[in-house]
Amino acid sequence: MSKKEVFIHETANVHPKAQLEAGVRIGPYCYIGERVTICKETVLEANVFISGKTEIGEKCFFSPFSSIGTEPQDVTYKGEDTLTKIGDRNVFREFITVNRGTVKGGGKTIIGSSNYFMAYSHVGHDCMVGSETVFTNGATLGGHVTVDDYVTVSAFSGVHQFCRIGKYAYIGGFSVITQDVLPYCLVAGSRPALIYGLNVVGLRRKGFSRERIKNLKEVFRIIFYSDLNTAQAIEKIEQDTAASEERKEIIGFIRASKRGFIKKTGEEWKVNSG
Repeated sequence: MSKKEVFIHETANVHPKAQLEAGVRIGPYCYIGERVTICKETVLEANVFISGKTEIGEKCFFSPFSSIGTEPQDVTYKGEDTLTKIGDRNVFREFITVNRGTVKGGGKTIIGSSNYFMAYSHVGHDCMVGSETVFTNGATLGGHVTVDDYVTVSAFSGVHQFCRIGKYAYIGGFSVITQDVLPYCLVAGSRPALIYGLNVVGLRRKGFSRERIKNLKEVFRIIFYSDLNTAQAIEKIEQDTAASEERKEIIGFIRASKRGFIKKTGEEWKVNSG
């Protein structure tokens, strides 16, 4: 068999109108619905369920019992025509669930490229996930959550509806996120989740120079470790720190926040609870 041929196991249930590009492999007992499009060289290992209007990019990998494009878990959903769109080179491990969008939420659940979703992760309806993120086992997004590029959401952490997670942020295991998480930061904890400064290890691994990290630390010092309120902190940052893409990203993120962002530090919590 040529590498470019589509392979469908004899036990798989693939609707004849589903669109499968060259090199797609559909393993035993998979279900592929009528309105599904799967681009070239994507692999469904076994027992994968894909339904609804779902578009999947190239070279993705789906482990057994992953469920993609299913109805949103929203009591107001009445079968409207909504979408799940997934980019290239994503890995979905066992028992992943990704729900399609709702009309009231914009009608789309979108996942970028080169993401790694470990077992039992969940992406709720109308979520927007960027690229090169990692979701550890049991990480959960409520509906309407936005996760930017290079984020890590650690094991058994939950993100409340409508929250935003900024670029390069790291969420520690078993955290409960009910407000926005600023780009580049390290957050952990449950009610309240606390900020533990800059995600230095993650930034170094992504190639950030010492100078860039130093500049980010100064921005963080002003936001989290001064006596200034948020508006005053932004003003001071714009006056006293070097212009950079990182500074622009943080200030833009804060100004766009509707839920507020996690600001209480771990050090403050230790003092106040001592």
